[in-house]
Amino acid sequence: MKLEEIGFYTLSNNRALNTGINSKLMRCELILTDRCNFRCPYCRGLRSDCRGDMPIETAKLVLSYWIQEGLQNVRFTGGEPTLYRGLPDLIKQCENGNVNRIAISTNGSASRSKYVELLECGVNDFSISLDGCCSAIGDVMSGGIGGAWEKVVNNIRWLSRFSYVTVGMVFNEDNVDQAVESVKFADSLGVSDIRIVPSAQYNKALTNLLNLDKEILNKYPILKYRIDNINNKKHVRGMQKGDCAKCWLALDDMAIAGQWHFPCIIHLREGGDPIGKIGPNMRQERADWIKKHNAFNDSICLKNCLDVCRDFNNVASKTHN
Repeated sequence: MKLEEIGFYTLSNNRALNTGINSKLMRCELILTDRCNFRCPYCRGLRSDCRGDMPIETAKLVLSYWIQEGLQNVRFTGGEPTLYRGLPDLIKQCENGNVNRIAISTNGSASRSKYVELLECGVNDFSISLDGCCSAIGDVMSGGIGGAWEKVVNNIRWLSRFSYVTVGMVFNEDNVDQAVESVKFADSLGVSDIRIVPSAQYNKALTNLLNLDKEILNKYPILKYRIDNINNKKHVRGMQKGDCAKCWLALDDMAIAGQWHFPCIIHLREGGDPIGKIGPNMRQERADWIKKHNAFNDSICLKNCLDVCRDFNNVASKTHN
């Protein structure tokens, strides 16, 4: 399978085969705050040195570094990024910097007016969490926030009319029995794609989703990719025998929280150590880190590396090894 067929617009075989320290930055993720109005049971939170709101001056500096490196796609996340006061200014900075895709990862609970403001500033991609097919499960997965599920669903349905919207569905022991019903419900909302993943704590194969109708699978490339992997016993999380041990993705993909840049967003979320501090030498620091890092000797990578990252690195290894 070519990377283009997976469904993630940031991935391509051409990118994997030509990524380097001087190539354009293809996908960067900036954590703006650890504050959130939800209490999702699977949420890891952030390291103590990355908590709080990122100073707006720091966020603008990070974006300036990235834009100078030809940033193509950016994602703002948290916590809940819509709670960050300076978000509209950061979006405008990206818009003025000719960033192609400006994405927001959100729990979907902000006011309609907030999402209108983000659209008007230049956001063209929303990733929204939806972890249940009904309010009974959905409100539990948001941490017991009454009425949250209904508001999120209405916002997903509305935003899908104006933007690229993917639904992110995290499954654990609380909601995995309703996984099929949850995906079918997401299909009814008009979304662009559906991303399924077991929580890091649960981390089991979502085999009950193998019963999904082919009609649904054929509508959503990312969903189909994940289901095909499950069917072929390629787990969503964790390194597999024969995978590339080097994370070439880190050359043109970056995750930042606090004052640090991390190997990837998964490594950051799982409490891993950063590569270094924010600064003009981050690309070189990342290249140096790749040379000495072995994913099979890293417990976070070994257990949690996502299938899409493994596939990217396996393609990239054809020219980098």
